[in-house]
Amino acid sequence: MSDLNSPELYTNRELSWLQFNSRVLYQSQKESNPLLEQLKFVSIYSTNLDEFYMIRVAGLKELYSARVYQTGNDNLTPIEQLDAIRSYITDEKNIVEKSYKKIISELKNHNLYIQEYNELTDELKKSADDFFYENIFPVIIPIAVDATHPFPPLNNLSLSLAVKLQDSNDESDIKLAMIRIPRLLPRFVHIRDGVYITIESLVRSHADDIFPGYDILAATTFRVTRNADIVIEEEEADDFMEILEQGLKRRKKGAFVRLEIEDNCDEELLDFLNFHLSVNERDIYSYNIPLNLSALWDIITDKKFSHLNLPLHQPKSLPPFNHNESIFKILDREDVMTMQPYESFDPVVKFIQDAAKDPKVLSIRMTLYRVGKNSPIVQALINASNNGKQVTVMVELKARFDEENNLIWAKALEDAGAHVLYGIPGFKVHAKITQIIRKSNDKLKIYLHFSTGNYNETTAKIYTDISYFTSRTEFRTDSITFFHILTGFSKNKKLKNLKIAPMQMKEALLEMIKREREKKNDGRIIAKMNSLVDKDIIKALYKASIEGVKIDLIVRGICCLKPGVKDVSENIRVISIIGKYLEHSRIFYFKNTTPQTYISSADWMPRNLEKRFELMVPIYDDSLSCKIKDLLNLQRNDNSLSWELQSDGKYEIVVKKEDAKSIDSQKYLELYINKIFKANTKTTASNTVAKIKKIFK
Repeated sequence: MSDLNSPELYTNRELSWLQFNSRVLYQSQKESNPLLEQLKFVSIYSTNLDEFYMIRVAGLKELYSARVYQTGNDNLTPIEQLDAIRSYITDEKNIVEKSYKKIISELKNHNLYIQEYNELTDELKKSADDFFYENIFPVIIPIAVDATHPFPPLNNLSLSLAVKLQDSNDESDIKLAMIRIPRLLPRFVHIRDGVYITIESLVRSHADDIFPGYDILAATTFRVTRNADIVIEEEEADDFMEILEQGLKRRKKGAFVRLEIEDNCDEELLDFLNFHLSVNERDIYSYNIPLNLSALWDIITDKKFSHLNLPLHQPKSLPPFNHNESIFKILDREDVMTMQPYESFDPVVKFIQDAAKDPKVLSIRMTLYRVGKNSPIVQALINASNNGKQVTVMVELKARFDEENNLIWAKALEDAGAHVLYGIPGFKVHAKITQIIRKSNDKLKIYLHFSTGNYNETTAKIYTDISYFTSRTEFRTDSITFFHILTGFSKNKKLKNLKIAPMQMKEALLEMIKREREKKNDGRIIAKMNSLVDKDIIKALYKASIEGVKIDLIVRGICCLKPGVKDVSENIRVISIIGKYLEHSRIFYFKNTTPQTYISSADWMPRNLEKRFELMVPIYDDSLSCKIKDLLNLQRNDNSLSWELQSDGKYEIVVKKEDAKSIDSQKYLELYINKIFKANTKTTASNTVAKIKKIFK
């Protein structure tokens, strides 16, 4: 057997993520996508890269500064990873610029313009000037920087202008200054229908009014990125909410890790900026397109140009959830599974709302990770508490970039009298579960909802996830024990049917992979997730492949496993699906395990399996199990949105064979759900299988 510890068998985690973001960027170049859909992917790419620098690059920089030379499975040191990341992003910069320019050029053919101030007609300049003096000039912040005016603090991802000034009456008097652009101002100023201009070009054109008595010699737009990772000493915290709030304040003062500037920046201005920011020169990126393209959403969502987006799919409520029948009555007779965003998220909300009003409901327990800003679910929990129900909510305050929002909801729930938990020291609670305890025939009955995604009605429209409703007795004791683990003290407690991380999920996965391995050529594994990083899992998959087990992995993002390596992973195929929706569900099939199918909140990463509380849920219902297998088979046969990972760690677009039918798994599911909705029938195993078999004929 080959040495399965060889670094040649593992792709670097960070470089694999960069490839994922490149696949996102590719969607902006895909001619079959409408223009604003293309622009959307430029924006998503930019947002992703911001977070990558704030967290992953910032972390590598800290390791390097601390002289930590430890390596991962691929043997790359922190500095080697930083060098590779910088080279990758620099090489890709031209693609971003070219893609953006092509899109805005073609948008002009549809009377949609994203321009600079100097490109406007005289009439539009007059409108822009009026907007500036009425809305921008009163709140703009000119900043002198000299011996008596220190360089100002800059917010993470803030946009500013650096300006070189000359006294109008004294050519020898040169000054350097800044103009901070407040976040309350629009990134792209809407001048009239179909015409947007960058705010920096509007501000720059009026810089002489901002600094009267001075001539503008040079000006450049720049944007800073800070280290946004929060380190909290939880064990030392008497008041976790207070210490988290302090951590959020520290985030605003994190070290500068990236500087973005305009192309052809004046050298003196660049030296001025970096003197105060001290950013590594390889982390300074110059662009000849606007900075902060993550702010394009106001344009992308302009309703007057909705025809330049992909058609909007309206999520459907299918039988048995399309009538006014009590959800509890439905779950008394059957399990129900829904697929977001194709099916509506409303039943999840209704599940909590009905429980809040039902006099027979005694208790609601729930985990919340990322919650919407105007969450009807949290409001229902508040109502439940006000109605005298026992409400216990685990609000994960450490959900990155959602900390402030979660803090607000946690306080609101506490004020309503709910029992609110804030997390477990050293771990995040990432499991998605709701437990409702209700009186039924003088006995207590438990109703449950499990999900692969968050209790967030906004992301439920764009993330693909599985929702599972059940009242099965197999999960009764396990669900009680799970919440007891969260609320009390419990050491190394394991569940019987549900599998919990960090205590037992990894062990269970390794055992199931081993069982398939023992079956050799009769072994079969299909697994879908966001990321695959865990070395123990990868090695187990390699061993199974060596024994002849056929393995299909649908991994949207990071994948450190290398498929197709001779004598090691020749039986493993890995694809990534990138499309209109963000693939987010974690679902698994093991042929020789009983039951065969599972849903989970966890990716196969060390952080999920060892540092988070997660759940893996077996699907006992044959009909629902078939539904999951059908979904996995549909996606592994996708030849429109798929990229296949090669043995060298690179991805290639899956090309449809000449005589093959085109299969876009996301589009198919939209059409399929619409058809079921119109027919007012249930998505049973039989009709799902029939439809999917037909598409593959």
